Amino acid sequence: MTNTTSYGDEVAVVTVTYFPGETLGRFLDTLEKATDRDVQVVVADNASTDGAPEQAAERDNVKLVSIGENVGYGTAANRGVAALDERFGWVVVVNPDLEWEPGSLEELLEVAKRWPRGGAFGPLIHDLDGTVYPSARLLPSFGRGIGHALFAKVWPSNPWTRDYRQENATPVERTAGWLSGSCQLIRREAFDSVDGFDTRYFMYFEDVDLGDRLAKAGWLNVYAPSSSVMHIGGAATSQASAKMLRAHHDSAYRYIADRHQGLLWKPVLLAVRLGLKLRVKLETRKG
Repeated sequence: MTNTTSYGDEVAVVTVTYFPGETLGRFLDTLEKATDRDVQVVVADNASTDGAPEQAAERDNVKLVSIGENVGYGTAANRGVAALDERFGWVVVVNPDLEWEPGSLEELLEVAKRWPRGGAFGPLIHDLDGTVYPSARLLPSFGRGIGHALFAKVWPSNPWTRDYRQENATPVERTAGWLSGSCQLIRREAFDSVDGFDTRYFMYFEDVDLGDRLAKAGWLNVYAPSSSVMHIGGAATSQASAKMLRAHHDSAYRYIADRHQGLLWKPVLLAVRLGLKLRVKLETRKG
């Protein structure tokens, strides 16, 4: 896709909601301290009925895009971005179960100035207890991805998972294969150049796929740990863990199959599909 739109320098935040509860209010409260700029917020809601998106839309800077059904994360994010006019050349796509550190969004924008070919920028993400989440990772090559998928639960310290997650990497500003979709500042020109998120992914791996396609289009995925946010996590997915586990494995298979096509790969992909289905059964039974 060739983008002919000339965007301005304003920044918007698009958050995808699905029964976000009280986390959405805290998200918006902390966003006010993340930058001194006027930030437009778009809440792209996947048919929540808890009233939180409507309550958020009462704020002056919040626009609600009611989708009416659960279309998944990437599709909803695309619709939220599409609701913005050309003034907004920067878009943060972010989960609502996240709290901003003071100045964190402003710092992301400062980092972006240093990377003119940066398409996406991800902050350091930490949990409630301060544990740093490995949010800037290598792309899952066939061997690395399968090793991680098969052994991550039973052998957490396995070499494939350590390599993939880049957990031992020093948190310094650097390029990455992909960035966690829980919080990314995205150059809208770059987002348009790859047609946004692939809508075939309902949930999970849409951020991995985006990072890969941005890189193939000549953009960089940049880890910016000088900006820090806290991710609460699990507000929506905890309601349907078995369904989300199946969605994760379906997305993992789609990502691998898209990149390994042809007759020679079919037996291997069949084995991968069967292995992932077995893992879903075992994990669901355990749960």
